[in-house]
Amino acid sequence: MVQAYILIQTEVGKASSVAETIGGIPGVIQAEDVTGPYDVIVRARADTVDALGRLVVAKVQQVEGITRTLTCPVVHL
Repeated sequence: MVQAYILIQTEVGKASSVAETIGGIPGVIQAEDVTGPYDVIVRARADTVDALGRLVVAKVQQVEGITRTLTCPVVHL
């Protein structure tokens, strides 16, 4: 199991709708509006790194209103 935080920048005024839409995507654990350089932070999980990549590219990045994403895989040291 692979988990990651996905940091998302959105168009002005779109953060709430982006977080709500992403929150309904299978594999997304949590999606919240935040303040700062990013507008939404998502925690997601998938069986493999490849599956996580597909989740981000095929589903998350397709949500209307997103301008940029940064995926940060969780590591266990």
